[in-house]
Amino acid sequence: MLPLEPYVTAPSARPPAPADVVARGLPPGHIPGQGLTALAPMQDVTHLPFMRVMAHYGAPDYFFTEYFRVHEVSCLEPHILRSITDHGTGRPVFAQLIGEHIPSMVRTAKALQAYPVAGIDLNMGCPAPKIYKKNVGGGLLRDPAKVDDLLGALRDAVPGRFTVKMRVGFDDAASFPRILDLINKHGVDLLSIHGRTVAEMYRPGVRYDLIAQAVRTVRCPVLANGDIHSPAKAVEVLALTGAAGVMIGRHAIRNPWIFRQTREALAGRPVTPVTLAETRAYIDRLYGETESPTASRTAHVHKLKKYLNFVGQSVDPTGAFLHEMRRAMTHAELFAICDRHLLADPDRHASIEPYPGIFARPNAEAPMDGCSLETVTG
Repeated sequence: MLPLEPYVTAPSARPPAPADVVARGLPPGHIPGQGLTALAPMQDVTHLPFMRVMAHYGAPDYFFTEYFRVHEVSCLEPHILRSITDHGTGRPVFAQLIGEHIPSMVRTAKALQAYPVAGIDLNMGCPAPKIYKKNVGGGLLRDPAKVDDLLGALRDAVPGRFTVKMRVGFDDAASFPRILDLINKHGVDLLSIHGRTVAEMYRPGVRYDLIAQAVRTVRCPVLANGDIHSPAKAVEVLALTGAAGVMIGRHAIRNPWIFRQTREALAGRPVTPVTLAETRAYIDRLYGETESPTASRTAHVHKLKKYLNFVGQSVDPTGAFLHEMRRAMTHAELFAICDRHLLADPDRHASIEPYPGIFARPNAEAPMDGCSLETVTG
């Protein structure tokens, strides 16, 4: 089990620089002194197979699990536990919780400390209506008093690293300063901020200025999250916000090399491009790792297509691959389409950024009712 060292906050006149991260009680990153990278927790995505795929192409500094659902009769889901105990990536894994029943949250946080977790993370950001209507995830941001009680209880229950992932507010950012004060009050060790409100879902426009405000305000390292779609954007966001690192979600599905490439960019080195042939091999690896003995081949093909909605944003500027892929019904059809689009010119580079106007989700990234692979966090 990784040690969960206590971390004591102290007033500071400046935000923590990346070089301060280890001194402040967080696990070291791949490269000392460099900005951190983290894979965002994504429901139905950041499970054991996907972590292994990411590690093959260049693991982030930190992983976060998909959330453990916590309520009065909940138990630790075995498949999420396996992403903590069996991942074999060599990188720290933080266990994320979602819920609002304080005794159950405390019970679950204590139970997880028997496993090799890097810390306990509280979800205060999921924007799915079916989630926030239960006053969990992003719904907590409507009730700062409840946030105060929950943070206090979890801080008391977690002797080591206690972290939070949140958005900048529910339908506006009016309560943002109050929530940041609570982050300080309860000695949170790491804060990840998605720079949109819950109501904004994944619509264009990320408030990096509010993330920068948090960096200036809180006494713990901050990870900036939201539309970090390339290594260059990661470098830009770190410069804009002063954050200790970046958290990347759906663009890691599209480009699993993004964490390795971001380390190259942060080191001032040229970013290594990826060919369409390498992208085709990634699809094979993704299919093989995520295959389940209990699911039919047809069901697995449809699951893979959900990942390919993101991969396709880097394949061609017209969206022809996505158009054909979405209509494939069988394994043979799907992989023939992959071969036709990715192996006809195998040495051509996949786009390092999404092609303009090519959307992973139908209806121009319109919000849907879920926090799963269809509406994955960014």
